[in-house]
Amino acid sequence: MDDADFHCDTDPHLPSAPAYGWGRCDCRRCGAARQPARRLFTGLIAAGTASALAPAWAQEGVDVGRQSRFTKLVSAEQVEAAAQQQYTQMMRQAQSQKALAPSNHPQVVRLRAIAQRIIPFAGAWNPRAQQWRWEVNLVGSRELNAFCMPGGKIAFYFGILQQLQLSDDEVAMIMGHEMAHALREHARERMGKTMATNGAIEIGAALLGLGNLGRGVANIGGQLLTLTFSREDESEADLVGMELAARAGYNPRAGISLWEKMGRASKGAPPQFLSTHPSGPTRIRDIERTLPRVEGLYARAPKPTERFQPPEPAKT
Repeated sequence: MDDADFHCDTDPHLPSAPAYGWGRCDCRRCGAARQPARRLFTGLIAAGTASALAPAWAQEGVDVGRQSRFTKLVSAEQVEAAAQQQYTQMMRQAQSQKALAPSNHPQVVRLRAIAQRIIPFAGAWNPRAQQWRWEVNLVGSRELNAFCMPGGKIAFYFGILQQLQLSDDEVAMIMGHEMAHALREHARERMGKTMATNGAIEIGAALLGLGNLGRGVANIGGQLLTLTFSREDESEADLVGMELAARAGYNPRAGISLWEKMGRASKGAPPQFLSTHPSGPTRIRDIERTLPRVEGLYARAPKPTERFQPPEPAKT
Protein backbone atom coordinates (compact mmCIF):
# COMPACT_ATOMS: atom_id res chain seq x y z
CA MET A 1 0.00 0.00 0.00
CA ASP A 2 1.33 3.45 -0.85
CA ASP A 3 0.69 6.77 0.85
CA ALA A 4 -2.20 7.65 -1.47
CA ASP A 5 -4.16 4.63 -0.21
CA PHE A 6 -3.78 5.54 3.47
CA HIS A 7 -6.93 6.93 5.08
CA CYS A 8 -5.72 8.89 8.09
CA ASP A 9 -8.96 10.57 9.15
CA THR A 10 -11.16 7.56 9.84
CA ASP A 11 -12.65 5.49 12.64
CA PRO A 12 -11.53 1.98 11.71
CA HIS A 13 -13.09 -1.05 13.34
CA LEU A 14 -10.22 -2.73 15.20
CA PRO A 15 -11.54 -5.52 17.45
CA SER A 16 -7.97 -6.66 18.20
CA ALA A 17 -6.93 -3.26 19.59
CA PRO A 18 -6.15 -3.38 23.33
CA ALA A 19 -8.37 -1.52 25.77
CA TYR A 20 -5.40 0.25 27.32
CA GLY A 21 -3.50 3.07 25.72
CA TRP A 22 -2.06 6.51 26.24
CA GLY A 23 -2.39 7.28 29.92
CA ARG A 24 -5.52 5.24 30.60
CA CYS A 25 -5.89 3.69 34.02
CA ASP A 26 -8.48 1.62 35.85
CA CYS A 27 -10.91 4.25 37.12
CA ARG A 28 -12.24 1.91 39.79
CA ARG A 29 -8.96 2.50 41.61
CA CYS A 30 -9.08 6.27 41.21
CA GLY A 31 -10.48 7.87 44.35
CA ALA A 32 -11.31 11.52 44.78
CA ALA A 33 -8.00 12.11 46.51
CA ARG A 34 -4.82 10.82 44.95
CA GLN A 35 -2.99 8.40 47.22
CA PRO A 36 0.78 8.05 46.76
CA ALA A 37 1.69 4.90 44.88
CA ARG A 38 3.53 2.66 47.33
CA ARG A 39 6.05 1.30 44.86
CA LEU A 40 6.73 4.73 43.37
CA PHE A 41 6.57 6.68 46.63
CA THR A 42 8.97 4.35 48.44
CA GLY A 43 11.49 4.56 45.63
CA LEU A 44 11.46 8.34 45.59
CA ILE A 45 11.80 8.56 49.38
CA ALA A 46 14.81 6.23 49.27
CA ALA A 47 16.34 8.27 46.49
CA GLY A 48 15.81 11.47 48.44
CA THR A 49 17.38 10.05 51.59
CA ALA A 50 20.48 8.95 49.69
CA SER A 51 20.87 12.22 47.80
CA ALA A 52 22.83 13.97 50.54
CA LEU A 53 25.43 11.20 50.58
CA ALA A 54 25.75 10.38 46.88
CA PRO A 55 27.73 12.29 44.25
CA ALA A 56 25.71 14.31 41.74
CA TRP A 57 26.05 11.78 38.91
CA ALA A 58 24.65 9.00 41.13
CA GLN A 59 21.52 11.01 41.90
CA GLU A 60 20.36 11.10 38.30
CA GLY A 61 17.58 8.98 36.93
CA VAL A 62 14.28 7.89 38.43
CA ASP A 63 13.82 5.19 41.04
CA VAL A 64 10.50 3.36 40.96
CA GLY A 65 11.48 0.29 42.94
CA ARG A 66 11.45 -3.35 41.94
CA GLN A 67 8.93 -4.96 39.65
CA SER A 68 5.87 -6.42 41.30
CA ARG A 69 6.13 -9.99 42.53
CA PHE A 70 2.83 -10.70 40.79
CA THR A 71 4.62 -10.82 37.44
CA LYS A 72 6.14 -14.13 38.55
CA LEU A 73 2.71 -15.77 38.34
CA VAL A 74 2.49 -15.36 34.57
CA SER A 75 4.83 -16.54 31.83
CA ALA A 76 6.58 -13.63 30.09
CA GLU A 77 7.06 -15.73 26.96
CA GLN A 78 3.37 -16.47 26.64
CA VAL A 79 2.35 -12.86 27.34
CA GLU A 80 4.70 -11.67 24.59
CA ALA A 81 3.51 -14.39 22.17
CA ALA A 82 -0.11 -13.41 22.78
CA ALA A 83 0.71 -9.74 22.27
CA GLN A 84 2.45 -10.54 19.00
CA GLN A 85 -0.62 -12.39 17.74
CA GLN A 86 -2.97 -9.63 18.81
CA TYR A 87 -0.80 -6.86 17.36
CA THR A 88 -0.48 -8.69 14.03
CA GLN A 89 -4.25 -9.14 13.86
CA MET A 90 -4.80 -5.47 14.60
CA MET A 91 -2.39 -4.36 11.88
CA ARG A 92 -4.11 -6.66 9.39
CA GLN A 93 -7.48 -5.24 10.36
CA ALA A 94 -6.17 -1.71 9.91
CA GLN A 95 -4.59 -2.56 6.56
CA SER A 96 -7.80 -4.11 5.25
CA GLN A 97 -9.54 -0.79 5.98
CA LYS A 98 -6.71 1.28 4.47
CA ALA A 99 -5.96 2.61 7.93
CA LEU A 100 -2.38 1.33 8.24
CA ALA A 101 0.18 3.91 7.18
CA PRO A 102 2.88 2.69 4.74
CA SER A 103 6.54 2.65 5.75
CA ASN A 104 7.31 5.73 3.66
CA HIS A 105 4.64 7.91 5.29
CA PRO A 106 6.38 10.95 6.87
CA GLN A 107 4.86 10.29 10.28
CA VAL A 108 5.88 6.63 10.22
CA VAL A 109 9.42 7.67 9.36
CA ARG A 110 9.25 10.13 12.24
CA LEU A 111 7.92 7.64 14.79
CA ARG A 112 10.47 4.99 13.86
CA ALA A 113 13.33 7.49 14.02
CA ILE A 114 12.31 8.51 17.53
CA ALA A 115 11.87 4.89 18.59
CA GLN A 116 15.33 3.98 17.32
CA ARG A 117 16.83 6.60 19.62
CA ILE A 118 14.92 5.37 22.68
CA ILE A 119 15.14 1.57 22.23
CA PRO A 120 18.87 1.27 23.08
CA PHE A 121 18.06 2.42 26.64
CA ALA A 122 15.23 -0.08 27.16
CA GLY A 123 17.43 -2.97 28.22
CA ALA A 124 18.46 -1.21 31.42
CA TRP A 125 14.85 -1.42 32.56
CA ASN A 126 14.18 -4.96 31.33
CA PRO A 127 16.88 -7.32 30.00
CA ARG A 128 14.26 -9.14 27.90
CA ALA A 129 13.90 -6.00 25.78
CA GLN A 130 17.26 -6.69 24.18
CA GLN A 131 15.70 -9.67 22.38
CA TRP A 132 12.35 -8.08 21.57
CA ARG A 133 11.46 -7.58 17.92
CA TRP A 134 10.34 -3.99 18.19
CA GLU A 135 7.66 -2.77 15.79
CA VAL A 136 6.30 0.76 15.29
CA ASN A 137 3.21 1.50 13.22
CA LEU A 138 0.75 4.32 12.60
CA VAL A 139 -3.00 3.75 12.50
CA GLY A 140 -5.31 6.13 10.65
CA SER A 141 -7.75 6.92 13.42
CA ARG A 142 -8.99 10.20 14.86
CA GLU A 143 -8.64 8.78 18.37
CA LEU A 144 -6.04 10.38 20.64
CA ASN A 145 -4.20 7.22 21.55
CA ALA A 146 -0.94 5.28 21.47
CA PHE A 147 0.23 2.07 23.11
CA CYS A 148 3.13 -0.37 23.44
CA MET A 149 2.16 -3.99 23.92
CA PRO A 150 4.36 -6.58 25.67
CA GLY A 151 7.36 -7.47 23.55
CA GLY A 152 7.77 -3.96 22.11
CA LYS A 153 4.76 -3.66 19.78
CA ILE A 154 4.11 0.08 19.40
CA ALA A 155 1.22 1.84 17.66
CA PHE A 156 0.33 5.52 17.43
CA TYR A 157 -3.02 6.78 16.21
CA PHE A 158 -2.91 9.60 13.69
CA GLY A 159 -5.32 11.68 15.75
CA ILE A 160 -2.95 12.21 18.66
CA LEU A 161 -0.23 13.52 16.34
CA GLN A 162 -2.54 15.76 14.34
CA GLN A 163 -4.96 17.09 16.92
CA LEU A 164 -2.33 17.87 19.55
CA GLN A 165 0.29 19.01 17.00
CA LEU A 166 2.97 17.16 18.92
CA SER A 167 6.62 18.13 18.77
CA ASP A 168 9.26 15.39 18.58
CA ASP A 169 9.98 15.88 22.28
CA GLU A 170 6.30 15.40 23.12
CA VAL A 171 6.10 12.31 20.90
CA ALA A 172 9.14 10.93 22.72
CA MET A 173 7.43 11.49 26.07
CA ILE A 174 4.38 9.53 24.94
CA MET A 175 6.49 6.81 23.37
CA GLY A 176 8.70 6.52 26.45
CA HIS A 177 5.61 6.32 28.64
CA GLU A 178 4.08 3.51 26.58
CA MET A 179 7.37 1.64 26.31
CA ALA A 180 7.68 1.89 30.09
CA HIS A 181 4.43 -0.05 30.50
CA ALA A 182 5.93 -2.90 28.47
CA LEU A 183 9.35 -2.71 30.14
CA ARG A 184 7.89 -2.71 33.64
CA GLU A 185 5.54 -5.52 32.52
CA HIS A 186 2.40 -3.86 33.83
CA ALA A 187 0.15 -6.10 31.73
CA ARG A 188 1.80 -9.22 33.15
CA GLU A 189 1.53 -7.78 36.65
CA ARG A 190 -2.17 -7.06 36.25
CA MET A 191 -2.80 -10.60 35.03
CA GLY A 192 -0.87 -11.97 38.00
CA LYS A 193 -2.92 -9.88 40.41
CA THR A 194 -6.13 -11.11 38.79
CA MET A 195 -5.00 -14.70 39.18
CA ALA A 196 -4.02 -14.18 42.81
CA THR A 197 -7.29 -12.42 43.61
CA ASN A 198 -9.61 -14.82 41.81
CA GLY A 199 -7.68 -17.99 42.58
CA ALA A 200 -7.83 -18.99 38.91
CA ILE A 201 -5.98 -22.28 39.34
CA GLU A 202 -6.78 -23.79 35.94
CA ILE A 203 -5.99 -20.62 34.02
CA GLY A 204 -2.93 -20.12 36.18
CA ALA A 205 -1.59 -23.54 35.25
CA ALA A 206 -2.00 -22.75 31.56
CA LEU A 207 -0.29 -19.38 31.90
CA LEU A 208 2.59 -20.93 33.78
CA GLY A 209 3.10 -23.48 31.03
CA LEU A 210 1.68 -26.35 33.09
CA GLY A 211 -1.28 -26.78 30.80
CA ASN A 212 -1.94 -26.56 27.08
CA LEU A 213 0.36 -23.96 25.47
CA GLY A 214 -2.17 -22.82 22.90
CA ARG A 215 -4.88 -22.46 25.51
CA GLY A 216 -2.54 -20.40 27.70
CA VAL A 217 -1.78 -17.95 24.89
CA ALA A 218 -5.49 -17.69 24.06
CA ASN A 219 -6.32 -16.91 27.68
CA ILE A 220 -3.68 -14.22 27.79
CA GLY A 221 -4.80 -12.74 24.48
CA GLY A 222 -8.32 -12.36 25.85
CA GLN A 223 -7.01 -10.55 28.90
CA LEU A 224 -4.84 -8.24 26.81
CA LEU A 225 -7.99 -7.06 25.03
CA THR A 226 -9.64 -5.88 28.22
CA LEU A 227 -7.06 -5.08 30.89
CA THR A 228 -6.44 -1.54 32.10
CA PHE A 229 -3.58 -0.11 34.11
CA SER A 230 -3.71 1.27 37.63
CA ARG A 231 -3.02 4.86 38.55
CA GLU A 232 0.23 3.65 40.10
CA ASP A 233 1.19 2.07 36.77
CA GLU A 234 0.47 5.32 34.94
CA SER A 235 2.54 7.42 37.34
CA GLU A 236 5.41 4.97 37.11
CA ALA A 237 5.25 4.98 33.31
CA ASP A 238 5.34 8.79 33.28
CA LEU A 239 8.60 8.87 35.22
CA VAL A 240 10.33 5.96 33.50
CA GLY A 241 9.25 7.42 30.16
CA MET A 242 10.81 10.75 31.10
CA GLU A 243 14.15 9.09 31.75
CA LEU A 244 14.05 7.07 28.51
CA ALA A 245 13.27 10.19 26.48
CA ALA A 246 15.93 12.27 28.26
CA ARG A 247 18.64 9.67 27.65
CA ALA A 248 17.64 9.60 23.99
CA GLY A 249 18.17 13.36 23.67
CA TYR A 250 14.58 14.57 23.98
CA ASN A 251 13.68 17.37 26.39
CA PRO A 252 11.85 15.92 29.40
CA ARG A 253 10.20 19.31 30.00
CA ALA A 254 8.02 18.42 27.02
CA GLY A 255 5.95 16.36 29.46
CA ILE A 256 4.61 19.62 30.84
CA SER A 257 3.57 21.06 27.48
CA LEU A 258 2.15 17.67 26.50
CA TRP A 259 -0.22 17.56 29.45
CA GLU A 260 -1.11 21.21 28.99
CA LYS A 261 -2.19 20.32 25.45
CA MET A 262 -4.18 17.36 26.76
CA GLY A 263 -5.88 19.67 29.24
CA ARG A 264 -6.83 22.17 26.54
CA ALA A 265 -8.18 19.34 24.40
CA SER A 266 -10.57 18.40 27.20
CA LYS A 267 -12.17 21.88 27.15
CA GLY A 268 -13.26 21.54 30.77
CA ALA A 269 -15.26 18.36 30.20
CA PRO A 270 -12.99 15.31 30.14
CA PRO A 271 -13.75 13.14 27.10
CA GLN A 272 -13.21 9.39 27.07
CA PHE A 273 -9.46 9.59 26.57
CA LEU A 274 -9.04 11.68 29.75
CA SER A 275 -11.84 10.34 31.94
CA THR A 276 -9.80 7.54 33.51
CA HIS A 277 -6.44 9.33 33.72
CA PRO A 278 -4.66 10.64 36.75
CA SER A 279 -5.41 14.33 36.42
CA GLY A 280 -3.27 16.50 34.14
CA PRO A 281 -2.28 18.97 36.90
CA THR A 282 -1.23 16.05 39.12
CA ARG A 283 0.92 14.60 36.38
CA ILE A 284 2.50 17.98 35.67
CA ARG A 285 3.42 18.36 39.34
CA ASP A 286 4.99 14.89 39.36
CA ILE A 287 6.96 15.73 36.22
CA GLU A 288 8.17 19.02 37.68
CA ARG A 289 9.35 17.26 40.85
CA THR A 290 11.23 14.66 38.82
CA LEU A 291 12.88 17.00 36.30
CA PRO A 292 16.01 17.63 38.41
CA ARG A 293 16.76 13.89 38.30
CA VAL A 294 16.73 13.66 34.51
CA GLU A 295 17.80 17.08 33.25
CA GLY A 296 21.48 16.19 33.56
CA LEU A 297 20.91 13.05 31.49
CA TYR A 298 19.26 15.17 28.80
CA ALA A 299 21.99 17.81 28.92
CA ARG A 300 24.70 15.24 28.18
CA ALA A 301 22.75 13.12 25.71
CA PRO A 302 23.49 13.44 21.98
CA LYS A 303 20.61 15.35 20.41
CA PRO A 304 18.71 14.28 17.28
CA THR A 305 20.30 15.58 14.09
CA GLU A 306 16.96 15.68 12.32
CA ARG A 307 13.70 17.16 13.52
CA PHE A 308 10.26 16.37 12.15
CA GLN A 309 7.04 18.35 11.89
CA PRO A 310 3.58 17.15 12.99
CA PRO A 311 0.91 16.47 10.37
CA GLU A 312 -0.98 19.38 8.88
CA PRO A 313 -3.82 20.41 11.19
CA ALA A 314 -7.22 19.04 10.28
CA LYS A 315 -9.30 21.34 8.10
CA THR A 316 -12.27 22.81 9.86
